[in-house]
Amino acid sequence: MSISFDLTTPATRDVLGEKARAALMPKPSLVGLTRAEMGEALGGIGVPERQVKMRVAQLWHWLYVRGVSDFADMLNISKDMRALLAQHFSIGRPEIVDEQISNDGTRKWLFRFPARGAGRPVEIETVYIPEEGRGTLCISSQVGCTLTCSFCHTGTQKLVRNLTAEEILAQLLTARDRLGDFPDKDTPDGAIVPAEGRKVTNIVMMGMGEPLYNFEEVKKALLIASDGDGLSLSKRRITLSTSGVVPEIYRTGEEIGVMLAISLHAVRDDLRDMLVPINKKYPLEELIKACRAYPGLSNARRITFEYVMLKDVNDSLDDAKELVRLLKGIPAKINLIPFNPWPGTNYQCSDWEQIERFADYVNNAGYASPIRTPRGRDILAACGQLKSESERMRKADRLALEAMMIAGHGEA
Repeated sequence: MSISFDLTTPATRDVLGEKARAALMPKPSLVGLTRAEMGEALGGIGVPERQVKMRVAQLWHWLYVRGVSDFADMLNISKDMRALLAQHFSIGRPEIVDEQISNDGTRKWLFRFPARGAGRPVEIETVYIPEEGRGTLCISSQVGCTLTCSFCHTGTQKLVRNLTAEEILAQLLTARDRLGDFPDKDTPDGAIVPAEGRKVTNIVMMGMGEPLYNFEEVKKALLIASDGDGLSLSKRRITLSTSGVVPEIYRTGEEIGVMLAISLHAVRDDLRDMLVPINKKYPLEELIKACRAYPGLSNARRITFEYVMLKDVNDSLDDAKELVRLLKGIPAKINLIPFNPWPGTNYQCSDWEQIERFADYVNNAGYASPIRTPRGRDILAACGQLKSESERMRKADRLALEAMMIAGHGEA
């Protein structure tokens, strides 16, 4: 028989506990920092002040032009400096829990990010949609969502937390990794992927969450994504979609300057209050006023209005007429979205003939109103279907969805 004694005092146990927790905490990432923040981080580990600007430029190039995720690959930085950076920082990618490829070529990734503070690891979904001459990456800004839009599957998952700028950018960096969109490591230094050769040509903040409820981190991420010395995506190829957080719409135009999309879905306050509950706080009059004031609007820089087609809810010709009246004078494109079914929903997609009648009326009034081709439905990657795998559907739900699809509900 053996007996053991705990000879530590409460004070030493606290110290040991803090050390153990510190050892388990992930290293801070350099991804998602502004140049100024990166410079401060480098100064904090002893990089001489006279070198900081040069080191930031080197790191920026390796992270966002070359797409490296290991300090060891930064070949024009000394071995000692690479070791110092690796000791204090990380530039790694999130864990890819799952990757699904639809029969139409759409890809959906389930990413897992490590715990932050007292929280737990979190999971989010990101979708890549290939099209002729372009490829669009749909990026998430939050884990879950607070908006509870009644037709949206994502809205049935409660908000866990906001994503950081690092985690927002990591979706883009990892997608480009998987798609072969960064230069090969053996390519001569300084080479970049030409714009016409990129797989990811556009990004849309239309994934999980409301981007404007995470304004500061989304702003940082999008300004880095559009930086001409890095990822170099044109602001005209970046679209931020909001359900109508009016104060931050003004800030988006002034401080970020990307293209704007509005999840509209109804043309009367009473109906929009039900479909998009944020309308109770920021009703249509305020929302449309903010849209009219968005900087730089023209026929070449139009606001996109998203309008999901719900049978016998918002798809009448009277709705189409009111939509045209509501948007009069705003350079706009109206995306008509056939409703994508999900288990448990009470909505059905409008009949195809009715969608076409709606589109014809809006088109004849002078607005482009393309009917969005549903993409990735078979992997629940279509608009409104994203939901992290921590909220994984039960087998019965999947069978219910398949039955709905077979029966033709929601089919375009």
